[in-house]
Amino acid sequence: MSSLGQITFKPETTKKGEFYAHWGWNREWYNKSDIHFTGDNYDFYLRDVVAKDKPAEFDASTYFSPKNVTIPQYNFRIGYYFKNNYHLSLGIDHMKYVVQNGQTVKIDGTIDEVNNRYNGEYDNDDIKIRPGFLEMEHTDGLNYSNVELGRFDNLWQYKKVTLAVTEAVGIGVMYPKSDVHLFGNERHDEFHVAGFGANAQVGLNMKFWRHFYIQSEFRGGYVNMPNIRTTYSQADNAKQQFYYAQFNILAGAFWHLNKG
Repeated sequence: MSSLGQITFKPETTKKGEFYAHWGWNREWYNKSDIHFTGDNYDFYLRDVVAKDKPAEFDASTYFSPKNVTIPQYNFRIGYYFKNNYHLSLGIDHMKYVVQNGQTVKIDGTIDEVNNRYNGEYDNDDIKIRPGFLEMEHTDGLNYSNVELGRFDNLWQYKKVTLAVTEAVGIGVMYPKSDVHLFGNERHDEFHVAGFGANAQVGLNMKFWRHFYIQSEFRGGYVNMPNIRTTYSQADNAKQQFYYAQFNILAGAFWHLNKG
């Protein structure tokens, strides 16, 4: 350990027994993915589908009012340090995923429904995603409920400010409320377990006045959803898997049950 003036480099990390919680907002970037749609009279793939997130426009009442906290894309996490450098946590990543309307993709498979203008056999054909054929988004939440194992290391301290690096890996359940209109059918408007996800993250934590902190994170993740409900019929289903990158800005607090 060395010091320069009032700055202490790599101060000891002594966090065993501490709890923490934070809340903040996120942005996502998704890779292209194949989506497989199945039903009683159709079975087809859409290839290399482009999707984007959908952050709420900035407004103080949207981002800071308690009654609207679930409208933006947000992250919430609560955790416990079982060792000085290691912690376990439970969290929710509320992401949003919107298949971009107007894009042309490749289609493979069969559609054979009554009075469906898209009936046919497809083999690497072009098709445009638009209303009447497909509207698809997970905007009531591409919700990822997860457990993480993380590590926390102090980098330097100046008076009452401490800078630290944090890393974590996690795994969890995807439970979206998907807004899917396929061939104009009514959507399945309920939360449901659609699959699983995994993630890894690295971030910087800056603590002020012993208890409070802000944290920035970069997260990478994988989503596999083999059970996306598309209509109220049990026969109708969609499957997809993709990778994502996420950036978060968070604010939170540390506390210890037997310390002031």
